[in-house]
Amino acid sequence: MKCFAKSVVLNKKNPMPGKADKTTQNSALQSILEQENFMIKVLFICHGNICRSPMSEFILKDMVEKRGIKDKFDIASAATSTEEIWNGKGNSIYPPAQAELKKHGIGKTAYTNFSSKRARQVTKQDYNYYDYLLCADSSNIRNTIRITGPDTDNKIKLLLDYTDRKGSSIADPWYSGNFVDTYRDVVEGCEGFLAYLESQHVI
Repeated sequence: MKCFAKSVVLNKKNPMPGKADKTTQNSALQSILEQENFMIKVLFICHGNICRSPMSEFILKDMVEKRGIKDKFDIASAATSTEEIWNGKGNSIYPPAQAELKKHGIGKTAYTNFSSKRARQVTKQDYNYYDYLLCADSSNIRNTIRITGPDTDNKIKLLLDYTDRKGSSIADPWYSGNFVDTYRDVVEGCEGFLAYLESQHVI
């Protein structure tokens, strides 16, 4: 028996809804949730796909696995540039980023094992496939749109837009060397994103 996954996009025109449209939106969501095997497809994006976006990918994977809802998600990450891709093969996650993830116990399960993760560049097809393209900073948004074309479905956001720090960037450890701050920002963003999905009764 074949099993077809259904993706969910919450209110494409207004992904951070206010009170006025919640009744209509929740009614629509209920019909979606009654369908079997829906998935929420999330792509994290940064410049090189070796620090911030893969950290986000595996931090969110760790969170949803611990909540027992990993089967509801398809989570990945990508770069806007090809700087970390050589002869068609992407580099691994930057070693200090790996160390920060391991420090928090991430990577010990098959689902969160990041040893085979390699950098790749975002594609136009990614825009059609993923429900949320969550960027580390505003330059990532601009560069993503150069690749995918206009954000007609309002899918491309900053990860920290789901927190009280809307418009803020994830701390970039490539320049600061401070992976503690990056981890903190990503956790805050991922927790805010999950809280948003919970508020919409998706998870």
